[in-house]
Amino acid sequence: MGMFDVADKTDTLRTAVAQAIVIVSSETIRLVREGKSPKGDIVEAARVAATMAAKRTSDLIPYCHPIPLDYIHVEVNLKEASIEVQVEVKTIWKTGVEVEALVAVSIGALTVYDMLKPIDKTLSIGSVRLLSKTGGIKGVSGFSGRQLKAAVLVVSDSVSCGEREDRSGRLAVEVLERYGFVVDSYGVVFDDVGKIEAELKRFCDDLKLDLVVTCGGTGLGPRDVTPEATLRVVEREIFVSEALRVYGQRRTPMAMLSRGVSGVRGCAVIVNLPGSPRAVSEGLAALFPGILHVFAMLEGQGH
Repeated sequence: MGMFDVADKTDTLRTAVAQAIVIVSSETIRLVREGKSPKGDIVEAARVAATMAAKRTSDLIPYCHPIPLDYIHVEVNLKEASIEVQVEVKTIWKTGVEVEALVAVSIGALTVYDMLKPIDKTLSIGSVRLLSKTGGIKGVSGFSGRQLKAAVLVVSDSVSCGEREDRSGRLAVEVLERYGFVVDSYGVVFDDVGKIEAELKRFCDDLKLDLVVTCGGTGLGPRDVTPEATLRVVEREIFVSEALRVYGQRRTPMAMLSRGVSGVRGCAVIVNLPGSPRAVSEGLAALFPGILHVFAMLEGQGH
């Protein structure tokens, strides 16, 4: 048991809005409006308490990740026979803030309860609920059209010669299938510009696949020529690979040395990934689900 591993998740804007309702008597509402609560300003105290609670959530809830909160907004509304505490929380992070919002309104409501209990014996907390949340992979627009098809091309002299077993390409196939692609083709070629170029053209022009992922040949070794071959094939370069490098750089300093490129040929997207299984795993984690939107754009569906 413990916290979920979110190390491979990408940062997205995540929001949550929660609400708690404290049921009070109409006489209590009157006293609060007139500023006659014996413990002082209820509204301001609840705002401060809810704000502090949101920031301390990971100290209170065992398996919540510590999250850098970018925004906390607290509203305390006096109704006819209740006091409503509503909190909106925002972050740009790997995991959501619904628990932070729920903890905030809970502590805000308890603060109201504590401050009013000397004058109202009928007090109760009626409900604590999440009103909305956004962000994460479910908040990213994807592609809901036809079945997408993909290919994986492993670029490696040692794998081609049978000296080393391919793990990276097989991992890429597994991840692509997990995201709903039919992987029509899987191949291995030597680190040779002409051979790489020929395979990429076959995948794009003859098989008319939607996505081609290459694994290997993106470094600075004398035989690393995958980017050069890819640039000879693509018609329009896209800068997906910059996002992959940024993502990787937060995990290993060597990520900046990858020379991988990305581009479009016809209606096919080609993305270069490095050759190690770890780099492939991290690269695909950064690639999805955002890359799915490109297929809608290529079909003229706009943004």
